[in-house]
Amino acid sequence: MASKDIRFFLPEENQPKTKEKVKAKALPTGYISNAGKIIFPAASIEELGIEPDSTKFQVGTDQGKRKIKNLYLIPTDQENAFSIVRTGRGYSLPLELILSKGGIDYNATKYTFTASIFDHEGKAGYALAISPETIVAKAPYTGKPRGRKPRTELETGN
Repeated sequence: MASKDIRFFLPEENQPKTKEKVKAKALPTGYISNAGKIIFPAASIEELGIEPDSTKFQVGTDQGKRKIKNLYLIPTDQENAFSIVRTGRGYSLPLELILSKGGIDYNATKYTFTASIFDHEGKAGYALAISPETIVAKAPYTGKPRGRKPRTELETGN
């Protein structure tokens, strides 16, 4: 009897193929305080991999733009660079004059940013996309009114 060419199956081949749901990982965020400081929560610093005690940054923005929409933080070893300061539960980078000259009115409007990592001349830098915080208006209550009914003028005798 001649031997036959037989293709054997694996148990994995009998399993239905399911599409893996890839959750889009949220980018680290922060905000600009009323004092003009860029606030990084501790979780964002950890997520970005920044060592706040030893890292200094060169701070820049897009060339030729009047209003700041993006800030770029490039780690550097230079002496005349910005350093991150510990404040409360997070870290901050004081940039009051730079932000106000860049058209960001941090006293009147709350600004938030999302941070991402980008490559700048072979070094990993951080891009902060700044945008005003959008406040969602609360929808009016449309359910059944609760509590006592308001008294009308006829009931009060006035």
